[in-house]
Amino acid sequence: MEKPVLHTVLSPRLLDIYDVSNSIVVIIDVFRATSTIATALYNGAARVIPVDSVDKCIELGKTTGGITAGERDGKVIPGLSYGNSPAEYPRSFIEGKTLVLTTTNGTKLLHMALNCGAAEVVTGSFPNLGAVCDHLKQQHKNVILGCSAWKDKFNLEDALFAGAVISEVKDHFTIHCDSSLMANDMYELHRADMFNFIRRTTHWHRLASYGLESDLEYCVTPNSANILPVYKNGDLVV
Repeated sequence: MEKPVLHTVLSPRLLDIYDVSNSIVVIIDVFRATSTIATALYNGAARVIPVDSVDKCIELGKTTGGITAGERDGKVIPGLSYGNSPAEYPRSFIEGKTLVLTTTNGTKLLHMALNCGAAEVVTGSFPNLGAVCDHLKQQHKNVILGCSAWKDKFNLEDALFAGAVISEVKDHFTIHCDSSLMANDMYELHRADMFNFIRRTTHWHRLASYGLESDLEYCVTPNSANILPVYKNGDLVV
């Protein structure tokens, strides 16, 4: 039986040069959107609605009775109630509720993948690494690991997560893709010392200046919220 193919897309700007149709697209936004999505759903959120604009977030918050959340440059957006920190969504707060989330990079890439005809869209982060890998191994479909990057510029942490996935699933796929090779090599090189490695990233410097170091360490801790968010009819659900 022929193995499916896996590619890593290092920026949303590169998505349209890949054939996304009939592929599972894994949306990766490690700091912090996809980590927050996994955490909220793991802690019992009924659903997460990812939107690509603040106005839509406010509007959906009203029509669904959901919690509106989003940040720009590390601060809660005026008009929204909460931020993009996984720590804001413990079970005692989020269980049974709808979370409407807008982010700078991750929600944009998710909508791009849908518009390109992805067969399925899931979200991936270190907190749900195992669930993502198990799913990809079971489905026997082509896979695109989509890094959300930072305003279309490459970032290390999303590629690092792509490398972690590849490390687990590579025996199940044909991988002739230099970005995948790079991501996997980088992960293997730094997997034993992730907390120190992420301190060198531009996103660490950007977000640590807002006092979010513990957030960022949580976001590279594997399997602390090990469920699979899948996009269905406008919602991310378990």
